[in-house]
Amino acid sequence: MMPDPLHPAIVHLPIALAMLLPGLAILAIVTIQKDLFPARLWGLIVLLQAILVGSTWLAMETGEEQEDRVERVVAERHIETHEEAAERFVLLTGLALLAVGAGLLPDKRGAVGRIVGTVATLVVFAAATSVGHSGGELVYKYGAASAYVDGQGASDQAAGHDEHDDDD
Repeated sequence: MMPDPLHPAIVHLPIALAMLLPGLAILAIVTIQKDLFPARLWGLIVLLQAILVGSTWLAMETGEEQEDRVERVVAERHIETHEEAAERFVLLTGLALLAVGAGLLPDKRGAVGRIVGTVATLVVFAAATSVGHSGGELVYKYGAASAYVDGQGASDQAAGHDEHDDDD
């Protein structure tokens, strides 16, 4: 059985990967430079970044599917803030995949690609923090979860309650 809502169940994978990848990339660079592992170890970093791209896209798609329901209880501007952060996150994960992929090039180009790719994973980490923060605000500050509690959000909206539309 699929969770309902699906979005909260999906979003944790890309956030976790984005948090782990910079450390794993640094560890891979160090072990490759010390000849503890061959340079092909970097392929694992590329694979994880590709999974991050796919899971980030899936998280954004599931969020868009649930947007209309949450808009019943949360002001649209708060949802748009999160949506814009998610779009940046998807874009940056894709660009980072290109940078990380350059680490598979041979010789010096691959070594430079691994460093550039690692920097890119740090940028993605920052984007993950932003999208996670805005998503957390939707749930914990603006009450997005109430859209899924026994129709409570719909009754609040119908009664004219707009307590979640503050500017904090």
